[in-house]
Amino acid sequence: MYCKIHYFSSMKFKEKHIQISMVIITLVMTIFRFLLNEKGRLNPDSIRYMRAAHVFPIIDNTTTPLGYPLSIKFFTFFGFDEFWSSKVVGILAFLFIICFAWKKKFYFRETIILSALFSFLSIYSYTMSEELILPFVFLFLYTAMLVIIGKLEKWKAVFYLSLALIALYNIRYSALFIIAGTGLYGLIFWKRKYSFSFIISAAISCVFIVLYKFLFIDYFNADYVKTFLEMGLHPTSQLLVELFQGLCTTFNPFIHIANPGGGKINYIIYGIGFVNILLIICLFVKKKLSDPEFFYVFVSVIGIICSYFIQYFYSVNPIDYRLMAPFSLPIWIVYFRKLFQIFNLKVYVIGALSLLSGAAFTWLSKGNYLENRKEITQFLQSEKLDKVPLQFFIIEEKDLEKIQVAELISTINPQVSLTFKPEDTLKRTTLTRYKVLQKIKIDKNKYQ
Repeated sequence: MYCKIHYFSSMKFKEKHIQISMVIITLVMTIFRFLLNEKGRLNPDSIRYMRAAHVFPIIDNTTTPLGYPLSIKFFTFFGFDEFWSSKVVGILAFLFIICFAWKKKFYFRETIILSALFSFLSIYSYTMSEELILPFVFLFLYTAMLVIIGKLEKWKAVFYLSLALIALYNIRYSALFIIAGTGLYGLIFWKRKYSFSFIISAAISCVFIVLYKFLFIDYFNADYVKTFLEMGLHPTSQLLVELFQGLCTTFNPFIHIANPGGGKINYIIYGIGFVNILLIICLFVKKKLSDPEFFYVFVSVIGIICSYFIQYFYSVNPIDYRLMAPFSLPIWIVYFRKLFQIFNLKVYVIGALSLLSGAAFTWLSKGNYLENRKEITQFLQSEKLDKVPLQFFIIEEKDLEKIQVAELISTINPQVSLTFKPEDTLKRTTLTRYKVLQKIKIDKNKYQ
């Protein structure tokens, strides 16, 4: 008996040290992920988020909800600029998930590995709304679990579920798919005691969405729906290929970015992801899912299906690890729970290997954001453009190399808008890639 007690206490001690080490390494890696990047982990949408945060309470656009820009705005009151505020949001999102999971004993081991995955680490370091929605997805899953096991009942359950769903929608419009999954789950299993709470919560959230559309979106942009809704945007043959590639990178635990130029390396990347998807399906079939776990997987699958079909009439980026993060998170934590039941502490190897692959990729593709920030700051100050609204001319937004300069500028002066009109280049406050790079040199990432 003494030997068994000693063995288990030794295992717990060992696991505790593994967990602390992984959390610290993940935090450090998250910081290095954006510092060792030539533009601080931004994309064209990041420009819009930081500009919206900077000009608030003026409503700059309704392309995205206000949740993420307002979170950035909040941290500017503590002396950070919009860029650094966005990084604080990402780091706090990661720490919140870990601390909440530990405090509530809610998938704590699984959450540590989830956050150590290179794909999620990349999201925490990104200036994008996914970094904020992840902790709210986690809160939603916890709330749903309490409802399903009976710790939250009747109108109290409806209140907290509705609050969680509305909060998600105010961060990303794609939360509509989670709302749809929640309502559908309640309708399919309507005989269960808690189904009423899911149906009513989804209905309340839908009412909020309708009011949001007419009272907010239409007020500031009456043409929003006409602008973004367009039938037959992409052929099915293209969307199915993108779905396969997107899911294989989303569920690849080690590398989530395929080579845009193609090559044999992509067969390996997609192959690992595809094999992992098969393993997930097999485990979920062989290892019986509890009611909360089934709900998590159900909502995730509905989210992925809706994300695919909306591409037929709504202009969005191809499915990838970032867009799928709110829907892949529940599947990952259930998957890791099942792996822990079989392999125990050996599962931490997945997180460790993912951190190693992430460190290798980050180092091999490194740029120097701080040096580039210094160069851009000096340029803007010398041209007296650091505190005035700016335009940046590009021919098309898909030209990522040219828009890279605009992204860098927005980390210093977030009042940047993109223009596609050549005549705007005659203005002093309109910059082009050529105008900037003829005066400064930026440290470029060789893996574009």
